[in-house]
Amino acid sequence: MSFDIALSGIQAINQQLTASSNNIANAGTYGFRSSRANFSSMYAGSRATGVEIGSTTQSMSVNGGVLNTGRSLDAAIDGRGYFVSRDAQNTLTYSRVGIFSASNSGYLVDSNGKMVQGYAAAVAGSNTLGAMGDMKIPTGQIPAKATSNLTYVANMSSEWTPKPATSVFNKDDLSTYNSAKVSVVYDSLGAKHTLNQYFVKNDNSTMSVHYTLDDKVTTTPASVVLKFGTDGQLATVNGNPPNNIPTAPAVKGPDWKPVFDGIDMADPIANSGAAALAFKLDYTETTQYAGEATTSTNKSDGYASGTYTGVELAEDGSIVAKYTNGEKQNVGTIALANFADEGALTAVNDTSWTASTTSGAPLYERPGVGMAGKLAVASLEQSNVDITTELVGLMTSQRNYQANSKVLSTENAMLQSLMQAL
Repeated sequence: MSFDIALSGIQAINQQLTASSNNIANAGTYGFRSSRANFSSMYAGSRATGVEIGSTTQSMSVNGGVLNTGRSLDAAIDGRGYFVSRDAQNTLTYSRVGIFSASNSGYLVDSNGKMVQGYAAAVAGSNTLGAMGDMKIPTGQIPAKATSNLTYVANMSSEWTPKPATSVFNKDDLSTYNSAKVSVVYDSLGAKHTLNQYFVKNDNSTMSVHYTLDDKVTTTPASVVLKFGTDGQLATVNGNPPNNIPTAPAVKGPDWKPVFDGIDMADPIANSGAAALAFKLDYTETTQYAGEATTSTNKSDGYASGTYTGVELAEDGSIVAKYTNGEKQNVGTIALANFADEGALTAVNDTSWTASTTSGAPLYERPGVGMAGKLAVASLEQSNVDITTELVGLMTSQRNYQANSKVLSTENAMLQSLMQAL
């Protein structure tokens, strides 16, 4: 009986060594989770019969260190969760390894060529989430977008000298205006056009703005009048007050700012084949303070057509496609999965796991939402193997192996003595 007990001990230690050697071998494997063999005693009735490996525990809740790679499509999960991929057999696998790339077929894939799962953007370029599935990356050309809004915010210096009432604005005569600024707008074909704004100070509280589009004086409108209050804030545009002035002054909070409907501009574009330019020009938050005249915002929302140049991953899990016109569009968001009992996941190849009956069904969410961890982009999670612990375990296993081997040699010597006595 002692022979069988010692043999069971050696067999169990061999299984423990298998787990330890696998941990050590994968110490440099991204996203690897160490495992531990748990010894369990065996009995036949009240009689001890030896030892066995009763279970193997995966260290799923212990995260590995984060290694910065500098690659825009690498990601590590800071917290709970697993990246979700679909293989050729339509099996969903879960991994902590965030090495992604854009395939030739236009899909986001992981390092093993599996289809990464996520939420498509319901509307191209928006943050609205669509259905979960394979992440399609539009690799073609995005169409041009005509300018619909132009925001211009500046400080019109109160120290400017008002122009005499007899002065008539002339874009070619510098003495008829105080300042000129250039804005860029786009038509429906993506062609770039120049909108010049000429600021003329009429008196201490009003300023006229005249416009030219591609060096031609505009007609709708030809000019507008900005009126400033004694506090230097913009009060009206063409006599129209802000559209959200509270009925009671006491309602105004410390962060209250006026918001204007803006100025509707519409002018034809000669010999271009594009639709007439029609956009809203917003001067909200423009001021008239003493000191230097400065421009803080001069931005339109239009752009020319662009060709796909690449894709990058954002910290919120968004997949952002980049184009030659400088535009970036959100084309989807990576999904993360969580499980009620992640330690019960079944390990498979490629540092991945599959769901089991005891792990529970996966719960999908965006990174940083609910139980899902945040993403550390341009980084990868390293193995959570502790080499020091594994080496100490190897020495312990060696001593246990020697002890069980000693039991076998002692049993053998006793049997030989018995046989000789007979």
